[in-house]
Amino acid sequence: MKTDAVPILNPFEMGQLHFEEHLAWQSLFAPTHHYFHINRLEDYKDMMRFPLPPHRKVVYDFVFLTEGQSVRSKGLDSFSFSANTFFFLPAYQITSHKSMSADARGFYCHFDLDLLTKNIHHKEILQDFPFLQFIGNPLVSVDETTRETILFLLQRLEKEYQKPEKPDFRLAQLYLLALMTEIKPFVVADKKVRINAASQITERYKNALEQFIYQKQKITDFAEILAVTPNHLNKCVKATTGKSAHELLDDMLLLEAKVLLKQTTLPIADVALRIGKSELSDFGRFFKQKTSFTPSEYRKMD
Repeated sequence: MKTDAVPILNPFEMGQLHFEEHLAWQSLFAPTHHYFHINRLEDYKDMMRFPLPPHRKVVYDFVFLTEGQSVRSKGLDSFSFSANTFFFLPAYQITSHKSMSADARGFYCHFDLDLLTKNIHHKEILQDFPFLQFIGNPLVSVDETTRETILFLLQRLEKEYQKPEKPDFRLAQLYLLALMTEIKPFVVADKKVRINAASQITERYKNALEQFIYQKQKITDFAEILAVTPNHLNKCVKATTGKSAHELLDDMLLLEAKVLLKQTTLPIADVALRIGKSELSDFGRFFKQKTSFTPSEYRKMD
């Protein structure tokens, strides 16, 4: 089965997920919302519903907090972050937005990769800015001096977005590239500390889970993809995360099941088949053991 079995939301479909149904949220966004958008968190967060269920989307996004705290997930990992910190999310990555404190302030921005890479090879961009990669650390914290430069660039992006006429996308691209270049030194210092051989294999395993979860559901399959033995894969994952490789596989299957239950009308038996559970009873036991809810109970939850 294809990995796109989980629905991938465009920016307007994201609005249906993020905002209460009775709100006229469509009127909040410019016509170019699908390609480029930026807003201040304090202007929207009180209208949003939390926690947001797991989902994928076609655009890249980031949150930059100037005050308060937030919790978001990237794939299987959950991240809590606070003031002077970015959270970046690449397109097509499963995510959920778990919480945002009442005092949170800052910026949210999303953009199509084409906006960032127009006239530039996209692979060069992803190599230069690892926080945009599937397996990159999504958090980047900056110091007070850099914060002022970041705020200037975000305000320029906001001004461009709010123009009555269509934004100048070339300017938006330059501002985004300048912003990412400003924060890049803070990424380098962090990555030197956290990378070792075991963590590299673990990150590659998580990436493989994201890509092949519908086709591969055995540890031996993933070990073969990574060119390591199942025992070595398990040792690396256990040393890095405290969980076994099989536990991470189950976590990913559960995450996919949650997305399918919440964002499709697929019969529960079909959801079970998508994640490799041929017997509905097996899927029911698996899901309840992990969540304390049956699949049908979870689907009905707000």
